Amino acid sequence: MEQSWIIEIKAGNRQAFKSLYDEYFDYAMRVATAVTRHEGNAADAVQETFIRVYEHLDQYDINKPFKPWFYRILINECKRVMGQSARVVPVEHEWENDPNLAKRDNYALDQYRELYQAIQSLQEHHRIPIILKYLHDLTEKEIAQVLDLNLNTVKSRLFKARRKLKAALEGLKRRDLNDGP
Repeated sequence: MEQSWIIEIKAGNRQAFKSLYDEYFDYAMRVATAVTRHEGNAADAVQETFIRVYEHLDQYDINKPFKPWFYRILINECKRVMGQSARVVPVEHEWENDPNLAKRDNYALDQYRELYQAIQSLQEHHRIPIILKYLHDLTEKEIAQVLDLNLNTVKSRLFKARRKLKAALEGLKRRDLNDGP
């Protein structure tokens, strides 16, 4: 589907770009929010991503999957925006102040708060591969392309990130059991 839109976009069809935008916007916002930890920065990164995609579509190889190319641009924009922003907003404020976030993701906020916080507590080099793998269903090979890393590096980072998440969630369980009723 993306390839046909891209052919149309290159031919000057603005409606095709709108279709591409509509298809990828929600996914891009979720990734960018998880990466930047700030919805305003995420919105900036997503906007810049779509501008860059439009401007550099001639560099996209139509014979390769679009998603890794798109997410690579998105991740680079997230990093750029984070580098420009000195403002730090605690993760819980993003979730608590945005009642639409849970509705957009179609599941209850409380049910996934601990997992989300555990993911957000990971260092960037572990957090981003986890987000791309489990929230956006990219393969390890696609993640390697997006992040411009060796496939074994991606596998190692995912392994270590899963181990850290497991430890963090087990720590929360133990704390909850000790706090008890």
